[in-house]
Amino acid sequence: MNMKKIFGICMASGMAALLLGSCSKQIDDAYLNPNAETVKPIEQLLPGIIDNMTCSFSAAGTNYGTTQDGMYLGKYIQFWVQNTASNQYDALGGVIGNSDLLGNVWAMHYYGQGQNLNRVIQWGSEQEKWDYVGVAYAIRAWSWLTLTNTYGEVILKEAFNTNLRVFKYDTQAEVYDEVRRNAHLAIEFLNRTDGNVSQANLAIGDKYMNEGDVNKWKKFAYGVLARSYNQLSNKADYKPDSVIKYTQLAATTNAENTYAKFSNAGPTGTFHFWGPQRANFGVQRQSKFIADLMSGVNEMFNGVNDPRAWYILRENPNGTFKGFRPTYGLETAVLPVANDRPNNFWGGLNAVTTAPTPDTVRYVYQNGPAFPIITACEMKFVEAEAQYRKGQKGLALAAYREGIRLSMDMLATVYPKNVPEARKITSGMITSYLADTRVVPADPNQLTLSHIMLQKYIALYGYGVYETWTDMRRFHYTDTETATGLQVYRGFELPPVDRRYVNNSGKVVYRCRPRYNSEYLYNVDELRRIGALDLDYHTKEMWYTQP
Repeated sequence: MNMKKIFGICMASGMAALLLGSCSKQIDDAYLNPNAETVKPIEQLLPGIIDNMTCSFSAAGTNYGTTQDGMYLGKYIQFWVQNTASNQYDALGGVIGNSDLLGNVWAMHYYGQGQNLNRVIQWGSEQEKWDYVGVAYAIRAWSWLTLTNTYGEVILKEAFNTNLRVFKYDTQAEVYDEVRRNAHLAIEFLNRTDGNVSQANLAIGDKYMNEGDVNKWKKFAYGVLARSYNQLSNKADYKPDSVIKYTQLAATTNAENTYAKFSNAGPTGTFHFWGPQRANFGVQRQSKFIADLMSGVNEMFNGVNDPRAWYILRENPNGTFKGFRPTYGLETAVLPVANDRPNNFWGGLNAVTTAPTPDTVRYVYQNGPAFPIITACEMKFVEAEAQYRKGQKGLALAAYREGIRLSMDMLATVYPKNVPEARKITSGMITSYLADTRVVPADPNQLTLSHIMLQKYIALYGYGVYETWTDMRRFHYTDTETATGLQVYRGFELPPVDRRYVNNSGKVVYRCRPRYNSEYLYNVDELRRIGALDLDYHTKEMWYTQP
């Protein structure tokens, strides 16, 4: 074969190889390997992570977060009750069967946020976007604490190991340590100003929460730390000084509150889960406990009408505030006059589950509310409790008073929509309420835990389901205070034993079981080890509630 022919063959072979390589590259670019790691802009990851803090809405997972399950957990603490009798959760029951109900915080933590937060931390570190890294750690700290206080023992050390198919559970004490580790890492990274830190760039991913305000994220992380120390009040090594320190570093004004926000723009996922557009909350009615507490019937604030009732509760057609007891439904025998029965939280008539026209919805039951995650008023009540336990009654009273003021101011400022004009909170109303010694004792020595915990209950009503449930379990719902010999949550009555859910065996509820469609399908040995296969597992007391 002559050299010309050989050269031609070689050229043809080379061109074929070049064409084949070019074609292969085009195919690779057009059809990326779905299993190959691809770096995504972390600015695009953070909005979905934040969305999971309340209620996700995506093809890969819907309703992960706190609000769907919070609707049911709110029954345990009598924020609200069902308008029909014998409801399972009004009766303190847990989940049975193959339902994923009460598993949405589990799904939020491990799936909705899990590896996404890990990627923000990894890629944010590589890109020196330390503000994103700090926010990710802050959310992870909040998520761990919310998770363990909902379920107790959870998967910690092996949580994000993708080489495993079954996972070991760790103790709640270990999770609390991890909460604090993550919160301190958050603050460390949020304090950095080098690299590619940028308020404007952080605001791209943080549009629906703190809008790129690093200071508010630090306050948020300090708030998580304050909660983590306060929630161990039953422990021998309870540290009130740590509680006080972190509350004073957390939000102290309403301008520093952290809210989750909704665009309320049209697609289902842009509306709040409790709003009328999503149509999930219409059967809920305020409880007798909260109605009595705010209308002067409860012995603790006897005769005092709380002006916040017009914001957070619903009046009945007669213009008064009444509520129902859990498991009894509409209680026609107790409230025989239909106009005495409370309307629903959207303002609909008492037997109707839909929203009225025109829109009269208030507070966090709107389609697109600012939904509080951690607030200054909560931090003040947490500080008041710690000061009280430390024996600093004067400082406790000051923090208690400020907590009430902040609560009233937040409602007046953020939630005036659809409140009757004559019922809107004014500065004069706040001054008058705080001057009432039935609410704020003149003498610090007359302050009790009942004052602090009941006013905190009112201030967190609606949005603070998980924190309030954590509080009430610390007091085993009906514990008494040594100093007074009276129940801390005055007037709170659990459903009678014979009306509690059958699997409770007369006991109260302390936890949720792990999410069914993960743990009960493949992690059965671990569930058996921790007792989660028992029908009354939800009544097993939590580590943090024990001495």
